[in-house]
Amino acid sequence: MKKLITNFLIFFAVFLVLAAIFSSSGAFNQDKPEKKGFNFLISSINSGEISQIEVDGSEVLLTNSQGDDFVVKKEASQPLSALLDNLGVDKEKLVNIDIVIKDQSTLDFWLMSILPFLIPFLLVAGFIYFMMRGAQGANSRAMMFGQAQPKEAIKEKNPVTFKDVAGAKEAKEELQEIVEFLRFPKKFHELGATIPKGVLLLGSPGTGKTLLARSVSGEAKVPFFHISGSEFVEMFVGVGASRVRSLFQKAKKSSPCIIFIDEIDAVGRKRGAGLGGSHDEREQTLNQILVEMDGFDKHDNVIIIAATNRPDVLDPALLRPGRFDRQVVIDQPDIADREAILKVHARKKPLASSVNLRSIAERTPGFSGADLANLLNEGAILAARKNKKEINNEELFEAVEKVMIGPERKSRVLSVKEKKITAFHEAGHAVVAHFLPNTDPVQKISIIARGHAGGYTLKVPTEDKHMHPKAEFVEEISVLLAGYLAEKKIFKEVTTGATSDLRRATVIARKLITDYGMSEALGLRTFGEKEDMIFLGREIHEQRDYSEKIAEKIDEEISRIISKARKQAEQILDEKEGLLREVSKTLIDKETLEKEEFESIVGKKPGKK
Repeated sequence: MKKLITNFLIFFAVFLVLAAIFSSSGAFNQDKPEKKGFNFLISSINSGEISQIEVDGSEVLLTNSQGDDFVVKKEASQPLSALLDNLGVDKEKLVNIDIVIKDQSTLDFWLMSILPFLIPFLLVAGFIYFMMRGAQGANSRAMMFGQAQPKEAIKEKNPVTFKDVAGAKEAKEELQEIVEFLRFPKKFHELGATIPKGVLLLGSPGTGKTLLARSVSGEAKVPFFHISGSEFVEMFVGVGASRVRSLFQKAKKSSPCIIFIDEIDAVGRKRGAGLGGSHDEREQTLNQILVEMDGFDKHDNVIIIAATNRPDVLDPALLRPGRFDRQVVIDQPDIADREAILKVHARKKPLASSVNLRSIAERTPGFSGADLANLLNEGAILAARKNKKEINNEELFEAVEKVMIGPERKSRVLSVKEKKITAFHEAGHAVVAHFLPNTDPVQKISIIARGHAGGYTLKVPTEDKHMHPKAEFVEEISVLLAGYLAEKKIFKEVTTGATSDLRRATVIARKLITDYGMSEALGLRTFGEKEDMIFLGREIHEQRDYSEKIAEKIDEEISRIISKARKQAEQILDEKEGLLREVSKTLIDKETLEKEEFESIVGKKPGKK
């Protein structure tokens, strides 16, 4: 309907333009001769005033001795001589007159005769044609409903290669074999080797799975078909399976090539757990994918690369040898990789010479590649707001906090009492974190609201950690409780500001016991088995594999660990009360303390025991 209205408006506009052109055609003939009658023609010829007569079809153009032009209309079929005889013009006067007869061209005749009828006909015919074509387009789209429409990138001007992917060294080494097979398949076939048909990229969101898949295509210089798993599933039965067949047919015609299925868990979840049973549309689509992957000939140079961050929910048939038999894990980048990723995303950004990307990488543990790209983009936006021509450390450090915690809320004005409570709360976190040996160094303390937090204490590890001891978890609980304990110590009461801290402390204590087996009282085992609701993609409940008696012991252990962490934090706050008050007083005055200012008050952080 929308297209019909658009076509109608276009033709209406064309019609108005043509009408305007024809109606204004007289504007090009401003100096038309004055029209006269036959009496004027007779009198002018008989008086000898006419020097030239020009006959053009039905028009007789008269030019007098002064150079003035006049026009007289006659019948187109009547000759001039017959007209003059009928009018009784003196023939002797015609001797001195130059008479010119213009031949009307065939084209002019046909244009003048047919054009008034032809233009409306063409407009109507064109309107009908475009309406019919629109209807045919709708019909063809209906017929194409079961066809896959992948995003195809065959010849890009600047293809993505492994050089554009920072970090992920092991993943790139695994994928290099795929590149070699696509470029030189004969080398493998001669030795009887078969390259994996499917490669499954596993990693957290934002770690660069799609970028890696595109880089394989860029390195191998082959077509790249990109489609999302959700594009296969429709409300109509059989559409998903039809689109799978269509996708693989297109890929085989473009062989060698790469099919990239993003978020394959949308169609690749375990079968038999959905609401529709074995007749579920999603399961039919998965079955068709499995059949198509089995149907590959060993000489079909088509590689399927899929990506997911939920490998635990995938159907086992997808992961067996002969299908997605190669799994490439993409970890979160370490500090060196983060620095390399920042350099890649900083290529087209004017960074100041004082910017040290290494220090930015140190402040961003746990950031994915997408987070780091967003960080630099936020830094550029902040610099643009300040009308700067370069991006400085100030904007980048602020961008780190914005990405981690949220934007500053300077409009949130605290009362004097609330500001004081917040200052002691954050000072408690910072002081306890500073004097515990296994905690990360404090980088910044602020009582300016940011995101959902009324204030925050930013701790950053000095190195990447992959294994964490029990003491580190207990000390982290102490740091979380320190804000609550500082409020209670100074004001003899507590506020709701510690709610999230208490919740996080409880979660850590429970994981120590139920997930990590770090409870001496309960022994070396885990407790509870989480089950996922497959078709909703979320955890539905925890299956208890322990008795009520053990549940009571778990609660007791959680309380014991939290109590131990509390005593540890209280001891530090009692010993360092003077420093606590001094840090909070400085916070009230300045609102923000950087690492150097904080350490000028409390001293350097003690080393690990």
